[in-house]
Amino acid sequence: MKIGLDIMGGDYAPKAIVLGAIAAHQSLNAGEHLVLIGDTEQIKPILAEEGFNPDHFEYVHTDEVIGMGEHPTKAIVQKPNSSIAVGFNLLKEGKLDSFASAGNSGAMLVGAVFSVKTIPGIIRPCLCTILPKIKGGTGLLLDVGANADCKPDILLQFGVLGSLYAENLLQINDPKVALMNIGEEDEKGNMLSMATFPLMKETDLFNFVGNVEGRDLFNDKADVIVCDGFTGNVMLKLAESFYVLTIKKGLKDEFFDRFNYEQYGGSPVLGVNAPVVIGHGISSPLAVKNMVLQSREMITTGLVEKIRMAFK
Repeated sequence: MKIGLDIMGGDYAPKAIVLGAIAAHQSLNAGEHLVLIGDTEQIKPILAEEGFNPDHFEYVHTDEVIGMGEHPTKAIVQKPNSSIAVGFNLLKEGKLDSFASAGNSGAMLVGAVFSVKTIPGIIRPCLCTILPKIKGGTGLLLDVGANADCKPDILLQFGVLGSLYAENLLQINDPKVALMNIGEEDEKGNMLSMATFPLMKETDLFNFVGNVEGRDLFNDKADVIVCDGFTGNVMLKLAESFYVLTIKKGLKDEFFDRFNYEQYGGSPVLGVNAPVVIGHGISSPLAVKNMVLQSREMITTGLVEKIRMAFK
């Protein structure tokens, strides 16, 4: 198994990424290898500082970096030797089993669709995020930013993708899938949600339990909550702020501690032909470690192949 990691992506790259790779190495099994993609001249001194044997990793040298503010499509085309572009080429060629980066999220999405491409039958890939539940355990929210505008059939597919992820990676049996709305009643919502609801109600592709509201994100009404990427991204950023606020207020609470993004790694891109994980731009070594372990789980569970079979 070869897990690709972009060393140049993120606000604290390369040091935070390399430290995360070192931490992840301790949790990998025999036959599971990290491939570090980036400027090797910057990687080696950090390993030396940590007294870490460089032979534990494989390396692919690149001399270009896609900045966080660059235009995704232009950057991928104009910087073919960037760590993100090279990482996706290796993934496409089968030289990597997964690829993860805390770099430019737009470039990661574009790279995923352009290189390994969308699984046949899937209209739009999406991003998902983990939701901590008040009574313990976790749920899933998707889309959280890949598709600001959606159509009903796209949301229906998100339900399938989320259900498969929850079942295989969160180990939730027959996950409950709900549609985010402004009320629980069947006829509630805007044009998109009112058109999506009957599609979900009639499907046998997943266990649909109806509409939920924003206050239901962290309770047990649903394991998987589906929405368009605009709505999902707003909710994700709001939820992330809870943890920051508790820290600023000096509050210590086990539940709100679970809002710390570092515990979950990154956001998987669901619906493309290989495991791809996008990390937070401010990813710390702990977040990077968990992003690597998340990549491993996507490989070992065969999630991509299970999605491919579901859309045949």
